[in-house]
Amino acid sequence: MKPVRRVALFGECMLELQGEAFGEMRQTFGGDTLNTAVYLARCGAARGVSASYATGLGEDRLSEGMLQRWAEEGIGLELVRRIPGRMPGLYLIEVDARGERSFSYWRDTSAAKAYFDAFSTPLEAAADSLDALYLSGISLAILPVAGRERLYALMRQMRERGATVVFDNNYRPRLWATREEAQQAFARAYALSDIALVTAEDEQALHGLPDADAAVAHALALPSAEVVVKRGGGTTLVRRAGEALVEVPAERVAQVVDTTAAGDSFAGGYLSVRLTGGSVREAASLGNRLAATVIQHRGALIPREAMAALMQPAA
Repeated sequence: MKPVRRVALFGECMLELQGEAFGEMRQTFGGDTLNTAVYLARCGAARGVSASYATGLGEDRLSEGMLQRWAEEGIGLELVRRIPGRMPGLYLIEVDARGERSFSYWRDTSAAKAYFDAFSTPLEAAADSLDALYLSGISLAILPVAGRERLYALMRQMRERGATVVFDNNYRPRLWATREEAQQAFARAYALSDIALVTAEDEQALHGLPDADAAVAHALALPSAEVVVKRGGGTTLVRRAGEALVEVPAERVAQVVDTTAAGDSFAGGYLSVRLTGGSVREAASLGNRLAATVIQHRGALIPREAMAALMQPAA
């Protein structure tokens, strides 16, 4: 795989509240693809990766604040579409004593849902200059049917040109009208992707499979040339077409504080290596190390200094 210099990540970033209902709240922002963009920008900077985020935002102060913070992370803003009258969505994270999360969402009229409600978008206009495109199951779920078709067409166009297309399954049932609709959308996305990042638990839920082993078998049979199966604290599996299966142990931690962005950070670490010519073993190892670091902190985006050792290429 040739080294990649410019990566676009499409999805939705929302305003985030952390805390207990009717208790103290901490306000920040987050979203699966934005989290991945931040970790890709951090880990990829020293490797020559430029990460740009494609989404819709409003013209309000909260949108301005998000843009400022993304720029501070080194994320390119040229693919953001500003939409008058729209605002970012909002969600609340509540974390239990075991570090597991529950979510509440307010996103029906978010700006990101309307990204493709225009003759052309910044992402489509820049497609010929991009080396890779990353999106997730949530990216598909938030879009109306017409917008989803535009995104599929973009994936096909970029892949035919030789760019790398990456799909992360991230299945959230509440975002889909039916499970069958999600299954069909994911099948199309996998068929249009070079790299599939698959959380086994999500794949099991999406297809109603009986156990984790069945989910892994289903994932390894997907049509993408490179399939990465994430299994939480279990061994990460990587299957490349025509090659032996690679198994990379997860990093053990003494205490899980918050599992927010574990998979998103893995994706950022994995892609920072893989898209610049590193091996799948090296990429999965960095992804696992980064995810293990992230889950020992609260919130989706941990302090840069907490992951300083992971932001440099291996010697």
